[in-house]
Amino acid sequence: MAGRGNNDAQRARQQAERARRYAARTAWHEGRARRRTRDNIVAGIAGGLLVAGAIASQVVHADVTAPAPTPSPTTSVQPSATPTPEPSPVETPAETPAE
Repeated sequence: MAGRGNNDAQRARQQAERARRYAARTAWHEGRARRRTRDNIVAGIAGGLLVAGAIASQVVHADVTAPAPTPSPTTSVQPSATPTPEPSPVETPAETPAE
């Protein structure tokens, strides 16, 4: 009967080892999930700052550069008397009856 006590002790050790591994895997998995969440938050903030910076850059650039000059009225130029080219007649080939 001493053998049974040994099996019970061995079984208890194996069960304790499985419980320890399970706890370690669970803790590792939870740590990875927290890290992914943190990384996503950091990436979102960085992306938002990048977009805000790009918009601010465009606004500053638009304010700094001179606006396009407004056209001022000028005297009208008389149209030149250049003749417009007229299309030349093109001869079309005569249709031949199909044989």
